[in-house]
Amino acid sequence: MAKIGMIGAGSWGTALAWLLTNNGHTVTMWSALPEEIDMLKSTREHKDKLPGVKLQQEMQFTKELAEAVQGQDLLVLAVPSIFTRRTAAQMRSLVAEGQIVVNVAKGIEEDTLLTLDAQIAEEIPQAEVAVLSGPTHAEEVGRGLPTTIVAAAKKKATAEYIQEIFASDVFRVYTSPDVLGVELGGALKNVVALAAGMADGLGYGDNTKAALITRGLAEISRLGIAMGGKAQTFAGLTGMGDLIVTCASVHSRNRKAGYLMGQGRTAKEAMDEVKMVVEGVYSAKAAVALAKQYGVEMPIVEQVNKILFENKSAKDAVKELMQRDKKSEHGQLPWEA
Repeated sequence: MAKIGMIGAGSWGTALAWLLTNNGHTVTMWSALPEEIDMLKSTREHKDKLPGVKLQQEMQFTKELAEAVQGQDLLVLAVPSIFTRRTAAQMRSLVAEGQIVVNVAKGIEEDTLLTLDAQIAEEIPQAEVAVLSGPTHAEEVGRGLPTTIVAAAKKKATAEYIQEIFASDVFRVYTSPDVLGVELGGALKNVVALAAGMADGLGYGDNTKAALITRGLAEISRLGIAMGGKAQTFAGLTGMGDLIVTCASVHSRNRKAGYLMGQGRTAKEAMDEVKMVVEGVYSAKAAVALAKQYGVEMPIVEQVNKILFENKSAKDAVKELMQRDKKSEHGQLPWEA
């Protein structure tokens, strides 16, 4: 059994800590918020972010980052994406040469346009950085509902080690060498989920949702492949799978924030009401910048940005999307002569 440091005690970090402890591993959880550690120690439950999931007595909690990092077989970085670089910088002097750091957050840095694994690699160059991502809501993982996910790493042995650590009879883990594609799928689907939520908030139906998911996947795939990701990745769990669950689920904070905006709330009002970090808001600008950099068309993502940052109404954005120039769905397919 392994010793694991869980860096971050939000809903996802807490659910994964519960899972790993169930798997027989020794988990030490750290949070940047001392009061969060006090609550978890005393109640064995994250009442704010993962209510109803009782944490095992074997799980350990600490306010000292060094205690959660040093001497561990595996480190899981589970802080919100906007805090990934800062937390990784704090960890730098504590991480041993070759120690595995698994990123489980989803996002793209607005200023540098770097994925989270790239940020971690910059801040902790001695670490071996991997990614765990997929259609996995914490609320369901914490209840032991069947879930699938992908462990991505540059080395096959590293991905298989992570697979062995996390896999259980309710948590099936696949492996992938496409770290970039897995990261991009996880980050970009949050932007499309905002649009899906807006459509729900406007009172649109299943037809609209299906269109947004399908065309959103086309946008994600175009950009991801242009950046070096693999087409198979975007057709799999961390592309199509994660997009479906985030656009459709009641657990999705991105869909919920979009729903509130569709009903007329501002982006700030929506995020305040959700009470958790809405990753898609922070990845939206980066997605547009990357699309421009790589010469890729992303009309849904562009409209989401206009709603978020230019005060455009969601209804007008949908109208503009529907009135775009007429096109073939798959322009590369040949016609009969």
